[in-house]
Amino acid sequence: MKATNLLVTAGFCVSSASYAANGCDVKSGAATAALVELYTSEGCSSCPPADRALGQLRRMLAPDAVAVPLALHVTYWDRIGWKDVFAQKTFDARQAQLLDSGRRKVAYTPQFFVNGSELRDWSGDLPAAVRRTNAIPAPLTITLKTSFAGGGTLLLEAAVSARDPRTSGQLYVALSESALVSTVLRGENQGLTLRHDDTARLWLGPFSLERGSALMRQQVLLPAGWQRERLQALAFVQAPDARILQAVSTAQCQSLAGL
Repeated sequence: MKATNLLVTAGFCVSSASYAANGCDVKSGAATAALVELYTSEGCSSCPPADRALGQLRRMLAPDAVAVPLALHVTYWDRIGWKDVFAQKTFDARQAQLLDSGRRKVAYTPQFFVNGSELRDWSGDLPAAVRRTNAIPAPLTITLKTSFAGGGTLLLEAAVSARDPRTSGQLYVALSESALVSTVLRGENQGLTLRHDDTARLWLGPFSLERGSALMRQQVLLPAGWQRERLQALAFVQAPDARILQAVSTAQCQSLAGL
């Protein structure tokens, strides 16, 4: 198993959990967690209800349900008058990749994907989609560790181990932040104050599995404006056909505030 080590400056652009004075250590369980991706924008008038649905998702689920929500803000709405400060072209590319894998051509917002598959009836079917995903036994285990090294540097480590060494896929790791608030001054949402939860801030990967395994270690220098108590880390493995084989997050540690 080859380890990937990098220093990342982030300002450039169930499972089990254990706790330590300076870290969080989570391990995915036997069931497949549901990775719920929402593609959204502050410039889209249809997006605030979807943003709220994603932020409330964990509270809507049964206690034994496992979901990893992530809001990815896209840039293609910026041209109509309001620049979304949380949008990244990386997320545009991610949405396009999922559409290509599903043989769909139209990117829009709000658009939900659950474990790599588009979910059109998100307003009524999100909890059921999570349950369907959780009913699938996971073919691999992800361990995710986070700790602070001082000076605003976050240490991330993600390890993947598949039962079958022939399992292929790619590991991704992300940081998200919740309780973000923006007042929109132009565009379709002009005059509204929007709250964003589980908002993607940093995207790392892909890191390819070799013989069913992967190990990634990275140092992330957090920008001063990011609120440590509102951050979470997550990791997932995606199969070549875009299915999500497993996902895990540090939500069980509440946030990275206690690190």
